Amino acid sequence: MATTTMALSLAVMAVAVMAVAVMSLGRVASPGARIRALVGGLLTVNGLLALAGVGGGLLLWLGTPAPAFAAPLLQEGSPTQNVAVGAALATGLAAIGAGIAVGIAGAAAIGAITEKPETLGRTLIFVGLAEGIAIYGLIISFMILTR
Repeated sequence: MATTTMALSLAVMAVAVMAVAVMSLGRVASPGARIRALVGGLLTVNGLLALAGVGGGLLLWLGTPAPAFAAPLLQEGSPTQNVAVGAALATGLAAIGAGIAVGIAGAAAIGAITEKPETLGRTLIFVGLAEGIAIYGLIISFMILTR
């Protein structure tokens, strides 16, 4: 019942925002301003829907009872307790570092290729070296998981 009421209220809000956006279109003279007003109304509707989705998810999370486990899978202080977290950190942080490095090296490579097209081969080497950082992180995570 609550989800139906929430969905109905979201639909009413969306229709109201779109009606205000359409009514404001008649007051604006230039076509560019009309398009900006329409896009602003659509962004408002999307924002309201996203906010309602987050609120509904929060209500759902708060309304569900906590699960009861028969027995804990791992004892506290076990050396294998945080192995997956370590592997995920190794892969994730290496991928973030590789993304930053590829972004910087790629931008510099594009600039160099624009100036001198014959530098393409050399610049691809630097971009490839930056991508290798992510592969190193993946190898470390495999080493952590198979330990």
